[in-house]
Amino acid sequence: MEGLVMLRQLIGQVQELWELYGSPPHYLHYHHHHNQTQQHQRWCFLHPDNSSVDDGYYNLMMGGGKSSEFKMVENYKPPPTKKPRRERNRGKLPETAGSTEVMEQHIWKEFPEDLFEAVIARLPIATFFRFRSVCRKWNSLLTSHSFSQHCAEVPQGHPWFYTITHENVNSGAMYDPCTNKWHHPSIPSLPTEVIILPVASAGGLVCFLDIGHRNFYVCNPLTQSFKELPARSVRVWSRVAVGMTLNGNSTSEGYKILWVGCDGEYEVYDSVENTWTRPGSMPSNIKLPLALNFRSQAVSIDGTLYFMRADPEGIVSYDMINGVWKQFSIPSPLHLTDHTLAECRGRILLVGLLTKNAATCVCIWELQKMTLLWKEVDRMPNIWCLEFYGKHVRMNCLGNKGLLMLSLRSRQMNRLVTYDVASREWRKVPGCVLPRGRRRQWIACGTAFHPSPTALA
Repeated sequence: MEGLVMLRQLIGQVQELWELYGSPPHYLHYHHHHNQTQQHQRWCFLHPDNSSVDDGYYNLMMGGGKSSEFKMVENYKPPPTKKPRRERNRGKLPETAGSTEVMEQHIWKEFPEDLFEAVIARLPIATFFRFRSVCRKWNSLLTSHSFSQHCAEVPQGHPWFYTITHENVNSGAMYDPCTNKWHHPSIPSLPTEVIILPVASAGGLVCFLDIGHRNFYVCNPLTQSFKELPARSVRVWSRVAVGMTLNGNSTSEGYKILWVGCDGEYEVYDSVENTWTRPGSMPSNIKLPLALNFRSQAVSIDGTLYFMRADPEGIVSYDMINGVWKQFSIPSPLHLTDHTLAECRGRILLVGLLTKNAATCVCIWELQKMTLLWKEVDRMPNIWCLEFYGKHVRMNCLGNKGLLMLSLRSRQMNRLVTYDVASREWRKVPGCVLPRGRRRQWIACGTAFHPSPTALA
């Protein structure tokens, strides 16, 4: 009887293999053995010299290996022909769905709120704003103090670019380099009766100045948080250079804005006090007028703003913490035009067009702190520069915070490119097309800003 039990177990295993992988191979022969209580379907391996089948399974097992001409299949592995997944899962879906629903309710009920906010804070900005529409709780994260702290702990990635086009000066276009897409935000709070231009940024906020140089505005383009700054105590009708810094690591600690004119007049706005102040007058050792290069935006490094000046060639800096002005005489490279300052990880850079004879190329220089001289560190690929040959090309830098966006245009050409200072990578930017439009827009001006969903004006 023990041998019969072993035989039945072996045949049961073969039956399971048959049910799992389908029909048996061609070299297996099967027959039916009828019992009083149950009918079983069994397989056996036929010896090539014998075509008959013995029904005495017990005798077959006991005499196996001696005089029997049959050999039982024990460790046979059939070919890997599996059933379709839908057929294998048939009958299991209702139970699985029910258990999954219970599991999800249990997980989300006990999920720590602090960990939840930490995960959401690390999502890509575009993904986060899509998730805001899921529920009120997720949308309320924008005003959560703990969520703001989590966002401040996330390392800054590539900046976005807020730009103004020639065709539509009253609305902006934002470029996301991570997704390589343009966005067209609607900021209803910005005035439409005058032209408003982006001039500086810090902590996810963009500073705007009207074209008449009278009023300043601060806005978060992502959340439309908006603020009109109070009137300045000094009326300046000429062009001014503008810089912006944070008081700490985020806008929750406040920010400062500095404007300076060529005649040496300047003021500082403090968001905590919500007032403009005149910290003092320009030191006598700084030559006036400043002859500022208004094509170049200011760069901010560790609370100090740097402005480019043309006569004498060099840089003027202002320490926003200590209120100290300094000037540095730095001659520009030869044959340089349309140059502007940039920065990356505390390094001061210069980007401009180098033109000689009929050839034009975009070059990058880094300021050597010991010698106060510009050293060329990179230039645009020659294959790209061939497009500029013989053309009168103008360049405008739309962002100078680690990732540069350059607008290159002539009568026959309109190109947008980005340059990653850290990886030294050049990339072409797709044309900016308005929603439901087909014509590419010409970018007039812009500034880079690090997107922040929690920055408040």
